[in-house]
Amino acid sequence: MRFFSDNAAPACPAVMASLVEANAQDTAYDGDAWSKRLDGAFSDLFGTDVTVIWVPTGTAANALALAAMVPPHGALLCHREAHIQVDECGAPEFYTHGAKLLLIDGEGGKLTPDAIEATAAAIRDDVHQVQPHAISITNATEAGRAYSPTEVAAIGEVAKRRNLALHMDGARFANAVAHVGCTPAEVTWRAGVDALSFGFVKNGGMSAEALVFFRPDLAAATRYRRKRAGHLQSKGRYLAAQLLAMLENDVWLANARAANAGAALIAAAAGDRLVEPVEANEVFCRLTAEEAATLRAKGFDFYDWGPGQARFVTAWDQGEAAVRPLADAIAGL
Repeated sequence: MRFFSDNAAPACPAVMASLVEANAQDTAYDGDAWSKRLDGAFSDLFGTDVTVIWVPTGTAANALALAAMVPPHGALLCHREAHIQVDECGAPEFYTHGAKLLLIDGEGGKLTPDAIEATAAAIRDDVHQVQPHAISITNATEAGRAYSPTEVAAIGEVAKRRNLALHMDGARFANAVAHVGCTPAEVTWRAGVDALSFGFVKNGGMSAEALVFFRPDLAAATRYRRKRAGHLQSKGRYLAAQLLAMLENDVWLANARAANAGAALIAAAAGDRLVEPVEANEVFCRLTAEEAATLRAKGFDFYDWGPGQARFVTAWDQGEAAVRPLADAIAGL
């Protein structure tokens, strides 16, 4: 009974079927029929022309996007707990060849326009200090909180006024969209986002993520960076096929809604134990060491989230029958 991470979930049937379909001879790298369909399929989803580059990991998607936005002598504004700061082993700095991450605090893992302005305003406009070139936000955040289109648009206004690019780390983008009930367009390019790391692996994919550029000028050099970084897979059709399969019939959204529903069930059982409002598929709650041990003794797997706290993550394939035993166990503590 695993609630440690949605990374551990199986690939969904649509993805597995797509791999069988793609298992035929075609052109190598990204010249195949599946890869060539990506721009059109994602453009239809977002209601605007986009350029899409497949990559095997979310870290690669984030780092490649930021390398397109920030020069080696520049800086990137992000939350102190952002995945690009805490969990990517310096990949953004490596891919940008040394750009600096400027860390900002914010409730629920969110950045606010005022906090961004305060950080940017403190930087002198001279050669002795790194100058900001981009902002990165995570949706849903590392605390499982979802940005609304209005919140993103307010940050987008700051970015526009300061001539900064805006990147969205969307490892759980589907879960955020499902919770807010907005369209993908409303919370991205219409709100000022220039590039999105659209997560699929956590949401039922196997080995493919989408780097979506709403500014095609950012994509051109990224193809070379992807190759130089070792992420241009020779049989790219298998990655492209996964992404297309999850877009078809809105599998990506149905999977996210299912995972969110499981988290809501756990949240209802946790009650006042909740540390954060549950707005995606992650539940953060208070547990003593003894209570955590009790749950593990019953077979539940989850992540300790600092002293006295735990994180439970639900996946696309965990319906009520899979989640109810955990909810009941938490309620009975």
